[in-house]
Amino acid sequence: MLATTTHAPPAVRAPRDAEDALRALGIPGGGYAEGAWIRQPLTLEVADPEDDTVVAAVHEADEATMLRAIAAVDRSVRDDAWPLWQRRETLERAAHLVREEASRIAGIVSRESSKTIREATREVARAAETLRLSAAASHLLEGETLAFEDTARGAGRVGWNRRVPLGVVAAITPFNDPLNLVAHKVGPALIAGDGVVLKPARVTPLSALALLDVLLRAGMPPQRMAVLVADRAASTVLVADRRVAAVSFTGGPATGDAIARAAGARPMLMELGGNNAVIVAADGDAAAAAAGIVDGAFGVAGQNCLSVQRVFVHASHHERLVADVVARTRALVVGSKRDAATDVGPMISRREAERVERWIDEAVDAGAHVAVGGERDGAFLSPTVLLDVPRDARVQREEVFGPVVTITPFEDVEDALAQVDDTEYGLQAGIFTASMSLAMRAVERLQVGSVLVNETSDFRIDSMPFGGSKRSGVGREGVADAVLALSEPRNVILTLVDPVAGSSTQGDVGGADA
Repeated sequence: MLATTTHAPPAVRAPRDAEDALRALGIPGGGYAEGAWIRQPLTLEVADPEDDTVVAAVHEADEATMLRAIAAVDRSVRDDAWPLWQRRETLERAAHLVREEASRIAGIVSRESSKTIREATREVARAAETLRLSAAASHLLEGETLAFEDTARGAGRVGWNRRVPLGVVAAITPFNDPLNLVAHKVGPALIAGDGVVLKPARVTPLSALALLDVLLRAGMPPQRMAVLVADRAASTVLVADRRVAAVSFTGGPATGDAIARAAGARPMLMELGGNNAVIVAADGDAAAAAAGIVDGAFGVAGQNCLSVQRVFVHASHHERLVADVVARTRALVVGSKRDAATDVGPMISRREAERVERWIDEAVDAGAHVAVGGERDGAFLSPTVLLDVPRDARVQREEVFGPVVTITPFEDVEDALAQVDDTEYGLQAGIFTASMSLAMRAVERLQVGSVLVNETSDFRIDSMPFGGSKRSGVGREGVADAVLALSEPRNVILTLVDPVAGSSTQGDVGGADA
């Protein structure tokens, strides 16, 4: 048993009638396609991972339903007038509604996911921010003039470009941030003028449905978006359909590979996870690092693509840092998500907790030492600090996606930098140092999307370019970058004609060659 676990009484089971269960959450249906809520059949149960009680049930789309949903969104993009100013105002209203209904939406996020109520409340605030930023990104679609005057071949011509939507975006989201990651897919696509067919994670679809309802009430055209939970066959239909102009996916690299094979050559945005590291240099603030490591490693039970998984600490700080991290970890409250005092809730399922437990056991069998944690109770896994971990252990080389952090001493900072890069992932990394030259050495050396100085890997703002190197993804998200990725420039070129002579005023220089 977990010494710090304080389970709350079992939650009340969802009402027998599936529609009543959804209505109790303020969600009109268990899926949405062709401009209408799907209220029957609702066969896929959504359970609270804390105690396996049923929260609600949703519709599971088959291939035919998915094809109809794609067709409806495609028609909306082509036929429904929705000018930029209206798209901006819709997203502004949606951001306001999310803030206004934050308590209800946070309850949905927490009940279906691993997030404590405090973590869910923070996610709702971030989702509202993401929608606000999406609305504010409307200026990115203005385009620019073309520099015909800067070349002899441009004589007699003027022109400009403007950004236009790609079309239908297939958006696929994971369980760990079931609201804000949906907002990151949907907000930029909608401001760009695209339509969206969203497939949320099977275990956390309710947050996505709640956000869809907000967008509809805010003024989104009813057929501009569909939200469907789907099995593998219907999901393959979604990404392979020729009417889908782009795929935006957050998840694991194996699924990313499968999507790429099914989708073929078309625009893609993929965030595929990380195995993030933190360096504590000889001149670094070890106390600040310890606090950041514990917060970054164990938030959302470690199920966070930015989670701190590996720590490399100079030998002069090693003993003190380990003692501080272990003490802070022991002080964490592991328990019910519904309790505001809880720091760490359950993992998303017993199966996932068992997987991470196996990885810990494998490391121990190979010589690692458990400084604290390593105990499992159902879906709850106590925050775990591992020492003396072999470099080839899975908890060092692969993304754990659980409440586990390893701490390894070093003497030479160049060796620490090399170990940070010794993984197929490259999302974010942190370094604690008082030396600007060392900080900039890390910036130049590390193959990651972001280097955080005097901060752990576990930080981002929703407006910054977000993504990684190597197997951590393709392209960059973050609102502005996603808006540009989900739109494209269309050139308008005018050849000037002399109204008297009736001929072009262009010179006799060059031709129409490419």
